Amino acid sequence: MIELNSYIDHTFLKPTATPEEIVKLCDEAKEYNFYAVCVSSCYVYLAANELKDSEVKVAATVGFPHGNSSKKSKVSEAKKCVKDGADEIDMVLNLGFLKSGLVKSVREEISAVKKAIGKRPLKVIIETCYLTDEEKRMACNIVVKAKANFVKTSTGFGFGGATLSDVILMKEAVGDKAKVKASGGIKDAKTAIEYIKNGVDRIGTSSGVDIMLNV
Repeated sequence: MIELNSYIDHTFLKPTATPEEIVKLCDEAKEYNFYAVCVSSCYVYLAANELKDSEVKVAATVGFPHGNSSKKSKVSEAKKCVKDGADEIDMVLNLGFLKSGLVKSVREEISAVKKAIGKRPLKVIIETCYLTDEEKRMACNIVVKAKANFVKTSTGFGFGGATLSDVILMKEAVGDKAKVKASGGIKDAKTAIEYIKNGVDRIGTSSGVDIMLNV
């Protein structure tokens, strides 16, 4: 039987998120023993403090949600997140560079962030809804070559989220060289389980509690 809670990054990334809502997120994560919470970089210190006596990890977003900040700013943000207590980083790659074929620039940016965070897992969001299948494969290739740990479908801020076809494509593209995180629009246990059975190693969702109550 799949223990769904151990796959879930319990997520709250609304631009209006308040400290009180982040504390609630962390309380829920502890109650259901989710793998991690995923929060904006400004809330890493708060989340890390709330979760310090638990096994729940803190994942922080970098370059979120559009990915078009500079390499220097992404590296700086990632370092600050680690300093504040982040266990993992979820960064958005530069979609404009990717779509322009600037492979070297995209790879160097991911590599720089990975170097900045050391052994901590790096998840790279490729925002699949904006990409062709060829671009998705190219993005997965870059993520592997840059030594990131995960390729992730979506921010949840694009016009579409995770799909089964994208998950299958991404898993085929990375093989055993990286893991896959599905996120964006995952609201029920059936969908989450389907993704996991097709090779997904982590689920990003703001509906974690609802999912667990309806498994």
